[in-house]
Formats: sequence, C-alpha cells, structure tokens
Amino acid sequence: MTGLWKTWITLWCWGVIIFGAVLATAGLPATEGIAGLAFSLIGGAQVEAGYFDPPGMRFSVALMGAVTLGWGFTILFLLPAIHAAGAPAWRGLTTAMLIWFVIDSAFSVSTGFALNAVSNIVLVILLMVPLLASGALKSVH
Repeated sequence: MTGLWKTWITLWCWGVIIFGAVLATAGLPATEGIAGLAFSLIGGAQVEAGYFDPPGMRFSVALMGAVTLGWGFTILFLLPAIHAAGAPAWRGLTTAMLIWFVIDSAFSVSTGFALNAVSNIVLVILLMVPLLASGALKSVH
C-alpha cells in the first residue's frame, strides 16, 4: 500500500486516537464536557451535568478512552510492519476490527446508543475503502 491509501490509513489511526482522547476527558470533571458532547452526539440526547458522576461511570468512560487511544497508537506504530507483512497482516487487522465492530455495535444498539453503531459503520467503511481500493487484502502469488 502506497500513496493516498497509506496516508488515508495513517489519518484513520489519528482519528481513532483523537476519539480516544475525547472519551478520556470524562476522567476529570474539569474536562468532562468534551466527552459529554461526544455522548450527546452518539446518544441522540443532551448529556446533563452530573452524567459522569455515578460510581464507575467516570472510570468506565475514561478507561474506554485510554483503551481506544492505545488501540489507535498500536495500529499506527505497527503500520510499517503491517505494510511489510502484506495481505495476511491486513486480513488479521480487518478480522480484529470486524470482531470489535459486531460486539460494540450490538451493545450500542441494545443499550440505547444506536447512533454509536452508525459511527462504527463509518469507521469500518473508512478502513475498508483503502484496504479494498489498494488490494492490500489480496495475497500476491
């Protein structure tokens, strides 16, 4: 994968990282408004003051942000190895992404955050476009 598609994947990683940082802002009352805005957008309703105050909520959302940050940086830092390994590595990344997609989207819908499933679809499409367009998933014999 080269050129536009390689840049696209790198920007995709940075998008994941930025979203993780947004979620992590729920960890502190002084910065939770940023996470509240994200939750309002994916939940379809205004997040009220105190939304992140219940025991475990602030921790859970901040932890989810940290994991998402780690996920985005892991993929970003492994991109050179993934590019070098070729189709098997891209297929492994794609499989992991689809496992996440199914589980995250199912729970998003079942817990009343269906718009998050829509954002998941966008995230998967934004990954699949360069993978399919570049032929990165095809083995070269």
